[in-house]
Parts: sequence; structure tokens; C-alpha cells
Amino acid sequence: MTRLFGTDGIRGVANVDLKPTLAYALGRATAHRLVGPGGAIIVGQDTRRSCDMLVAAITAGATSLGVDVHLAGVLPTPALAYLTGSGPWTAGIMVSASHNPVEDNGLKVLDRDGRKLEDDVEEELESLIWRSDELVGPRNGELGIVVDARDQLERYVGHRLALAGAVRAGGMRVVLDCANGSGCAVAPRILAATGATVEVLFNEPDGRNINVECGATAPEALSRAVVERGADVGFALDGDADRLIAVDARGRVVDGDLLLGILALDRLARGVLPNNALVVSVLSNGGLQRAVEVAGGVVIRTPVGDKHIVDGMAVAGAGLGGEKSGHLIVAEATTSGDGIVSAIEVLAVILRSGCDLATLAARIPMLPQEQRAVTVRHKDQWEGDPIIRAAIRAAEARLGSGGRVLVRPSGTEPALRVMVEGPDDSLVRELADSLAGLAGERLN
Repeated sequence: MTRLFGTDGIRGVANVDLKPTLAYALGRATAHRLVGPGGAIIVGQDTRRSCDMLVAAITAGATSLGVDVHLAGVLPTPALAYLTGSGPWTAGIMVSASHNPVEDNGLKVLDRDGRKLEDDVEEELESLIWRSDELVGPRNGELGIVVDARDQLERYVGHRLALAGAVRAGGMRVVLDCANGSGCAVAPRILAATGATVEVLFNEPDGRNINVECGATAPEALSRAVVERGADVGFALDGDADRLIAVDARGRVVDGDLLLGILALDRLARGVLPNNALVVSVLSNGGLQRAVEVAGGVVIRTPVGDKHIVDGMAVAGAGLGGEKSGHLIVAEATTSGDGIVSAIEVLAVILRSGCDLATLAARIPMLPQEQRAVTVRHKDQWEGDPIIRAAIRAAEARLGSGGRVLVRPSGTEPALRVMVEGPDDSLVRELADSLAGLAGERLN
């Protein structure tokens, strides 16, 4: 049986793979396993049109087992994490496919601390989903009720406004790309509290334009706008505002690895990076690791997924971690990736250092790295293919000790992801294209 939960909840094409019946079953499973009769959950969503449909199904499922459902409406995923971890709810469910295409949607379940579930708990939920019809609910008088909780978003906003107000970025010009996603509701107001002049792009969600040629996965329009408007920096959120990609004054993209390096080097220089440790995924660039180690830090790698980053930070006692994709976790401010917090932190380093973003990024020389996402029908079968394995070994031999190859199935899409890194740009590109092409031939 195909596993439902990937690296970031359950995802699929809305109303095709991810149907209301599945959301209903998840609502019942969550109510049974994490809450219990008389308890309550909080549910949030991004701006996709399919969200209302899936929220309604979750609500029906949870209330059918006697659990109250508090509807928070459109808000960033980190806002739901903050609310779940600081309110009277026993669990939270976010309906969002984050950076995925608008046709997709997803279901992310959070525990009472606002954190993503451990793998064993996800497995229990999956088992309950498949047999949710067997769960016995109460009669009318004990059914759960639906509560309008949209006003709760202001608690999150108040916390982030306090962080922003400490930065004092008066005189700076910022262009902010909200991806037509859930960051539209709060991000411009919070970043404006830094004192910076904030000009906003892609903040008119219509249910069908989230992540479409905008946001953290498509920052080209932001790059042009930063240059044309003479701004100091640009920030791009993704659809649920848990990622951040930046753009310098020349329009060059500064990805999650570079942002992590900027924050880590600043903290190392000030002696405030707990245990001198930075936690990153296996995808993070080797250049980031070298720069941090030269500055006296330690880099710890985990599997892909911000859940694994958070776990790694807890084990290492680290205060900073994240991924190349733009998930940055600053432990003193948040328990999860939050693109708005990340933007505030980057502004703070720019102001504290007196350097522009390009200068800060240049302190972390990146190794040539190419990533490919290959849409395939059999993404989990690559390790069993001797031809693919042989091609990977040959690629590693050509790269030598200064390079590496990483192949893994996507946890959020029907794709195989190929990463090649090494000292020679042209060779890295050649090998990435070759391995991606071979995977497309062999796994479809």
C-alpha cells in the first residue's frame, strides 16, 4: 500500500489524488488518535480554491467524532504552528501544498506543541485513515462544533511584530513577493514594522494564482523588480510562507544555503550560535559547510525535510538550521520554518554588519551544484535498477573526492530528484543531465 505521508504531510493533485474523502478520513483519524471526544483542533489553509473543500471535509470528519474544530482561515503555516503550540488545541491541521503547483494541495498535521508528527505517529494515522469508517462517533448532543477562530491570527502577528520592531531598518527599500499565497494576509504589515519601505508584489490571491510565476520557486519577476526599482533587497515567500528566497540589489538570487551561511557567520562572529552548530540537509552545498567550518562552526547534516532539521537541531542543541530550498529555522524565534522571520533576521544582519546582501553572500563561496527533478512513475524503484546504480558510480568516479551525487525520491511530488556537486561546473551540469535523462528512461 502506498504511503500517504511524505516529507511534509500528505500531498497530491486536489480532487484527483487528494479527495475530500481522504481529508474526511484524516479528520476522523486525527480526532481519534491525537484529541479525543470533547477536545479541539485548529485548522488553517492557504489561498488555493481547493482549500475550502478540504477544510470542510476535515471539519466534518473531526466533528463526527466529538471534536470541536476552530477554523483559523487563511494564514501562513508557521502561524498555524505558533497558534497550535500556544493555544488550547490538542492538534492542528494545515491545508496547503506549500511551494507546489496550484493544482496540488496538502494536509499537514501538527501536534499540541505545533510541531510536525513523528514517523510512528504518522504511521498510526495512516492505519486509522484506511479504516476510519470503523471509528464510532457520538449522537447529536455530543458532536463537535465549528468555531470561527480567524481572530487568533493576530496573536501570531503580534509576536512577529515585536521581532520586526527590534530591527530598525529605516531607509532601506525592500520588495516583497507574497506568491499570491497565505503570506499576503500578514507579511507586508510585519516587514513594514522594521521601518523599511516595503513594496509588495503578487499579493492578490484569487484561488488560482498561488505560486504561478512568482514566489520562492520562481523569483525571476522579483529580481527584475528589485533592479528596476532600485531596491536594496528582495524577499520571496512561497505559497504558505514557510520558505524564503532573497534577491540582492543586482537582482541575483540568494538561496537558502547562502542565507543560512549569512546568519551562521554572523552568529559565530558574535559568539551566539549555540554549540557553534548549524544543521542542514544532505542537499546543502559543500561550500556552505566549508565556510562555516573555517569560521569555527560545525555543520550537521540530516535527511531532507524540515522535520528532520528540527530533530537534528534538538539532538545537537543547535539554534539554527535549514535547507537550500529556503526553510530556515531560528530556534529563539520559531519552532518551524518561517519566511517572514527569516526576512527579519536577514535584514538584521545587513544592518548590523553595514554590508549589502551581495557582500554578505560572497563570503560563502558555493561549489557548482545542479539539481534535477525527473517526473517518473516508479520513483521508489531507482535503487533496484542496476543500470542507474552503475551510472551513479561512474559519475562519482569522474567527480573525484571533491564531488558527490545524491539521488532520492521526492517526498512531495511524483519525481526522482538528482543532485550533482563538484569543483567543475561543466562536468557537474553534464552529469546531472545524463543521470536525469537515464532516470526518465528507466523509471517510466
